[in-house]
Amino acid sequence: MLTSKMGLTSKMGLTSKMGLTSKMGLTSKMGLMSKTGRAEAPLTLPGAGFSDTYSGVSKDTFDASAALTRAFARPPRWIGTLMRWRNVIVRPFGLKTGKDALDQVVGTEQAPFPVLERSSRRIVLGTDDRHLDFRLIVETDPAAGPGTRVSCTTLVRPHNPFGWLYLLTIMPFHKLIVANTVRRIVA
Repeated sequence: MLTSKMGLTSKMGLTSKMGLTSKMGLTSKMGLMSKTGRAEAPLTLPGAGFSDTYSGVSKDTFDASAALTRAFARPPRWIGTLMRWRNVIVRPFGLKTGKDALDQVVGTEQAPFPVLERSSRRIVLGTDDRHLDFRLIVETDPAAGPGTRVSCTTLVRPHNPFGWLYLLTIMPFHKLIVANTVRRIVA
């Protein structure tokens, strides 16, 4: 069973819960934050304006490092294709691109982004760019019975209107990729 905390239900059994938070000041900013994202943001990415969390339970027992390996060792080709197209499209705007979406080897895992924090139960990946900063948190917890509960939380801190536009544009692809990734981790 795969769960997303954003507010939608899909035919694939994907359920989600979305929370709205707002910051009032001279200007009003509204961000879309999952419950987990609201808890994580102050320490992991202060000022994040968007987050979502996908989770599932595996029958297998493993740690965060193994979850990362399951996530990125053999991604479907369509994900690599989408990331390569993304790189071609954003290069003229001066955004960070990799020569391949999955080209960074981290320890024994293959990961598309730098590892910023690591423990046996949690790995934080992410990068900062001109338009936005983001973090991907991969967490593992023992399940109620045998197995492991895995969650992937994405935090995003857009810097400007272009960052918000970029986030809006990639959101359908982000949802597909993260949901697919969690399914592969727990399979």
